[in-house]
Amino acid sequence: MRLLPPYPKVSARRRTAAALACLTLAAAGLTGCSDEDGPEQTVDAFLAGWRDGGGLDAIGFLNASGQRTPAAEVTEELKQLSGELAATPPALRRQGEVTETAESATATVQVDWTLPGGTHWSYPTEVRLQRGPDDEWQVVWEPTIVQEKLTPGDQLAIRRVPAARGAVLDAAGQPIVTPRPVVQVGVQPSAVTDPAALVRDLDAAFRAIRPALNPPVDLTDLPDRLKAAKPDAFVDVVLLRREAYLQIKPRIHGLDGTRFVEDQRDLAPTREFARALLGSVDPVQKADLEAEPGVYAVGDLVGHGGLQGGYEQRLRGTAGTSVIVTRTNPAGVVEPTGTELFRQEPRAGAPIRTTLDVRVQTAADAALAGEPKRSALVAVRVSDGALLAVANGPGGGAENLALTAQVPPGSTFKMVSTLGLLDLGAVGPDTPVDCPKTFTVDGRSFKNSDDFALGRVPFHTDFARSCNTAFAALAPKLGPDGLAEAGRSVGLEAPWELGVEAFSGKVSTGGSAAERAAAAFGQGTTLVSPVAMAGATAAVARGQWQQPKLLLDPAPANPAPAGPQLKPGSVEPLRTMMREVVTAGTATALKGVPGSPVHGKTGTAEFDDNPANTHAWFVGWQGDVAIAVFVEKGGASGASAVPIAANFLRAVNG
Repeated sequence: MRLLPPYPKVSARRRTAAALACLTLAAAGLTGCSDEDGPEQTVDAFLAGWRDGGGLDAIGFLNASGQRTPAAEVTEELKQLSGELAATPPALRRQGEVTETAESATATVQVDWTLPGGTHWSYPTEVRLQRGPDDEWQVVWEPTIVQEKLTPGDQLAIRRVPAARGAVLDAAGQPIVTPRPVVQVGVQPSAVTDPAALVRDLDAAFRAIRPALNPPVDLTDLPDRLKAAKPDAFVDVVLLRREAYLQIKPRIHGLDGTRFVEDQRDLAPTREFARALLGSVDPVQKADLEAEPGVYAVGDLVGHGGLQGGYEQRLRGTAGTSVIVTRTNPAGVVEPTGTELFRQEPRAGAPIRTTLDVRVQTAADAALAGEPKRSALVAVRVSDGALLAVANGPGGGAENLALTAQVPPGSTFKMVSTLGLLDLGAVGPDTPVDCPKTFTVDGRSFKNSDDFALGRVPFHTDFARSCNTAFAALAPKLGPDGLAEAGRSVGLEAPWELGVEAFSGKVSTGGSAAERAAAAFGQGTTLVSPVAMAGATAAVARGQWQQPKLLLDPAPANPAPAGPQLKPGSVEPLRTMMREVVTAGTATALKGVPGSPVHGKTGTAEFDDNPANTHAWFVGWQGDVAIAVFVEKGGASGASAVPIAANFLRAVNG
């Protein structure tokens, strides 16, 4: 038996290593150095070298069988075992005193890795030591020092655990956007024999999908992309909803080089459903990664545009992190072993709840489906201002014109002008007002649509038949600010807080006599959006303006306060006149719509110096639903906006 001396001898090399270890540990914020020679100093030197990725040459190592192991080998194996965490070594701290016997010792070490996103993976491990023949303490090297479940050849790897995305909910609290089946259509370059023929065949197939894809699939650069890609690459062409894909599956499945990947994406009920309002959820893009480093990883889904983009931080949640064990297989491929060492669960995104009514929104989208020009339809619940539908066309719209358009309102603004005139007592429904073919103010000539003239008729007839010249003649009675004041009483120009971008309008005020004449029938410098006009129409129907609302949770912090009560002596005759528009005026196509009586006002708005270029409008209400319909360059409202309104109201009542 070997006799131990009363004071173990420690070599100069060991003392130097121990001193350097203490300095390194102190500089790195590690603790545990002892002033006395012993196993503590060896452990501390080892921890310092582990942390620094080297500096282990002064330490002796044995393997589990008691054979000496070169320090360089230990350094290399530490790096290999750390795997994807090698670039960010852990913080290391010796805990408590080393348990020591005559020939061996055991130290407990706290290991703390900082994972992506700042997550900490912390756990204790044991370092065993053996006294050598020269009384020096040697570390028994084994992979379990790094983590108790590791074996030679293992590597640590990090996996991102995606968070469940928060849902966009309708007014009833049901998800609008849910995972739905899709098919990614792609092409493998090496399997294509005739790129030009492939483009022709794919284009014809995509154009056959109904409802039509809008915008259409652009294949002009596909041949160039095929040339630039690797022969066995999957070149993306288009992502289709499964129901659209099934329409053309027989036409494209046999085409040379076509490949198909089935997946799921968070989508609304239809491609058109409130598309511009909701936005989209797509694979992360380079711009997303650069804008928020560390937040996203390749493969993540990100909201772009609309509510999905605007509330991305709330909806996306926080990804979790998993640390797993991987190994390199005989083919040289690193693959998971199935062992998970650590998992931080993701935190799901929070939902947002809207006021949208799925049935009403679907009717609005369908009403716009047949209009090839850019268009919008907004539906507001009269009783509380809730936005039931925010639709844009064609194909759901690339831009949210329903909320953000800034366009002249045309004759729909006669609703506001009339309210102002009635408030001032300047005219009554039965007051005779001339409606000549033309009317000139300061050298500027105004005329009626199709150059009609009514002669001297009651004002309610001027309103129902939409006589521009009558309103131009009445403009001076409004004074310089009367039109703007009437507009503000129904919410125009108010500082709205809707939770998304919206334009509340800008009403012409002051200006020349000619400007005021033009403004009286919705021309001049007055600009509105469909949602602003829908809100104003709801105010007339309700008797008081209330800011339209879209988001219930999170609700806007500072919505605009309710407007003043409209004067019954003004708003009641205005309602009667708006009913006459439908029964005997410019919107008689709505007379046969089932349900309660329809009230409304048509509008044709010039937007440049060419009288032939006009936007088409209709505003009105039926029961508790007020609407505004807008068709860009739609021409006569009776040929575009009014039929859209009719289709919408019939669908809602059906």
